[in-house]
Amino acid sequence: MNTSQPDGLPNPQRIGAIFTIGLGITMAVLDGTIANVALPTIASDLNASPAESIWVVNAYQIAIIVSLLSMSFIGDLVGYRRVYKIGLGVFCVTSLLCALSSSLEMLTLARVLQGFGGAALMSVNTALIRLIYPKRFLGRGMGINSFIVAVSAAAGPTVAAAILSVASWQWLFLLNVPLGIIALVLAFKFLPKNQDKSAGQKFDIPSAIMNALTFGLLISAISGFSQGHSTTLIVAELLGVAVIGYFFVRRQLKLPVPLLPIDLLKIPIFSLSMCTSVCSFCAQMLAMVSLPFFLQSTLGRSEVETGLLLTPWPLATMVMAPLSGYLIERVHAGLLGGIGMAIMAAGLIALVMLPQNPADINIIWPMMLCGAGFGLFQSPNNHTIISSAPRNRSGGASGMLGTARLLGQSTGAALVALMFNMFHDNGTHASLMLAAGFAITAAIVSSLRLTQPKAE
Repeated sequence: MNTSQPDGLPNPQRIGAIFTIGLGITMAVLDGTIANVALPTIASDLNASPAESIWVVNAYQIAIIVSLLSMSFIGDLVGYRRVYKIGLGVFCVTSLLCALSSSLEMLTLARVLQGFGGAALMSVNTALIRLIYPKRFLGRGMGINSFIVAVSAAAGPTVAAAILSVASWQWLFLLNVPLGIIALVLAFKFLPKNQDKSAGQKFDIPSAIMNALTFGLLISAISGFSQGHSTTLIVAELLGVAVIGYFFVRRQLKLPVPLLPIDLLKIPIFSLSMCTSVCSFCAQMLAMVSLPFFLQSTLGRSEVETGLLLTPWPLATMVMAPLSGYLIERVHAGLLGGIGMAIMAAGLIALVMLPQNPADINIIWPMMLCGAGFGLFQSPNNHTIISSAPRNRSGGASGMLGTARLLGQSTGAALVALMFNMFHDNGTHASLMLAAGFAITAAIVSSLRLTQPKAE
């Protein structure tokens, strides 16, 4: 390992670099949700059924999850900046292909390729932040990153609605082209090289294939469950996950530097942080997917009113994420995470206990509690995941962080479907109770990290 790696970038290069990262990750996260609003229009334009059009969303998400760890491993091998620049280039070209698609099959294929570009951006963004910020200010960089992801995820439907009010659905993708070109120019100018590349390791193609099959089948089974696919197909996919996953893990245990970073999962504070991350995103999605049904079907609120009532959550996260990034410099991440998840659980329990006809303020303040707790948790948790890994394994840690988020979100969305199938009209109530359970679990597991030394 090269020990001459500088500790962060000087200003103004640091500002330019974090702006570059922010622009790329905004596009990648936005494109995970931005197409949802346009699905009816896309289905109509391309003569597809609503069920078929869902693949416009699923294709992107599955492509990301199957390639995320491989991209992060390549980042450790050849450099995070190089992977990020290639990802931006692929994202630009495939966004143009999406806009030019004349059939659902062509659009779905373009979305798969776009997902690979998005995976390249997501897989190394936090690894690059570790190079951009000095060690003592890393929490601030993670806070900014958490802020950007929260804003992008929450803003997707709003941005889509704004674009569709003045332009066709193709512009949802066309806008990525000029933004991507700007980000690519900035990447050449500002992003740092990582000199601490992993020496002596090679990209293991069988591992990459098994990784793609394991996570691809898992996400497909989870999505299929939430969309009502046949039980036989879902069971077959889960059996495939079990069999391929078994041989995949066995292979990783024999490799000196595994693609699935089992070596990092042996670090107690890393594995505890990963567990809390999955639980937190699962809780978030259980609430955010189920609440619109309650607000519209039970309380009779309009779509606009529903959107406004859900907004306090991401707004509170936006405020708290950068603040917690500063706090990590002084307070143990386990304590911050435990408090954050406990606050989120309290907000979720308050939503469970809403009266039959609640006033808007009775919905708004628990939503703010949930968002504030989630924001207080995310930045310190991400900081711990990335900083507890050896510097030359930052890519693996960054890939696992993204994998935890997507697994948690996919599982949470599928569990909402289960709750509605089991409890029908009380599905939202059951989903919120389950979300509170996940948040409490995350708070307990996060607090266990207090027994571990603080990550540097």
